[in-house]
Amino acid sequence: MDFKQTIQQTIEQHAPRFKNISLYIGANPELGNEEFLAAARLKEELVFHGFEVQAPVLGIETAFIATYKAAKPGPVVAFLAEYDALKGLGHACGHHLICMMSTGAAVGLKSIIDETGGEVRVYGTPAEETRGAKVPMAAAGLFDDCDIALMTHPYDRYEKSGKSLAIDAVQFEFFGQSAHAAASPHEGINALDAVIQTFNGINAFRQQVKSTVRIHGIINQGGQAANIIPDYASAQFYVRAATRQELNPLTRRVIQIAEGAALQTGCRLETSNYETSYDEMVTNRVLSDAFTANLVQAGISQEDITEGEDHGSMDIGNVSLHCPAIHPYIQVIDEKHALHTPEFRDLTMQDRAMEGMLLAARTLAWTACDVITNPELLARIKKEFALLNNER
Repeated sequence: MDFKQTIQQTIEQHAPRFKNISLYIGANPELGNEEFLAAARLKEELVFHGFEVQAPVLGIETAFIATYKAAKPGPVVAFLAEYDALKGLGHACGHHLICMMSTGAAVGLKSIIDETGGEVRVYGTPAEETRGAKVPMAAAGLFDDCDIALMTHPYDRYEKSGKSLAIDAVQFEFFGQSAHAAASPHEGINALDAVIQTFNGINAFRQQVKSTVRIHGIINQGGQAANIIPDYASAQFYVRAATRQELNPLTRRVIQIAEGAALQTGCRLETSNYETSYDEMVTNRVLSDAFTANLVQAGISQEDITEGEDHGSMDIGNVSLHCPAIHPYIQVIDEKHALHTPEFRDLTMQDRAMEGMLLAARTLAWTACDVITNPELLARIKKEFALLNNER
């Protein structure tokens, strides 16, 4: 039995279904944790192909885990599906493609799993853009028994799986005292001053951080009128660093800066996390090399596959600390447009993007097939993962 040929034929057989679902999700964008239409279509498709679906997961209504387990024992393969959209932009990050890359790969791998042995799972992971479900899933140990976890991301070129930054999303709310800004300013406590002092303190702090650190924020509430001293103001910041170990003390310093601003101005400060914190992505290089080899086998020139870059922060980082994982990028458009733009959104609904989606599904499934059928490859993947864990 030619396992890879069987996988390819299976994906090609169901390609019209996969395309229709992707286009449906793309045309009906839903924000994180509100992806009811997308989750329903994905679960329905996986049930159609013989998967058992568990939903909701950890109380997250649009999260699910779909499983197909062969009678013969073997490795557990996890494909990660994202399907949330961006506020005001829709699917400008291509998550309507991501979910079908992983679903298509799972269906393809299922076609051989009874012969090879093993288990195929699709993790439906909502809200990657804001409150990524992979974080609580990883914390709950839901990936601990997975031998590998894989997903691909649409892009304007082919790129190997790389790194991402650990991130904390911190909100500072300052409470002061309103007063007439002209008649009785001495009776006021200016909450906006505290926000401005926080920004000034953080801007000064940036001189003493590594080049990999990113601290950026906005004033999301700064007062109601110029003649009223603001009794409430708030700011939201992202604090990013190469690793969680490096990030934690940086976030504490940023919080201390806000605390100092509150003391300076006489305000009361409340600090909270307005989005979920993500850990850094740690790519498993052995698994990544296997994926790249399959991409070449699928017809992509080695010269067209670039090294992995830092693309901000992703909740797959938390998964990568619990099992070997990769997150490569697949070219789905032929023009140069950045993610999170209307141009990228519109092009990902075209036939070219659908072709890229199916290529990704095939390459993901082929890579998983290699891992399942090659115990030596799996052993090297696990050895690298164990070594990296010991270093952390």
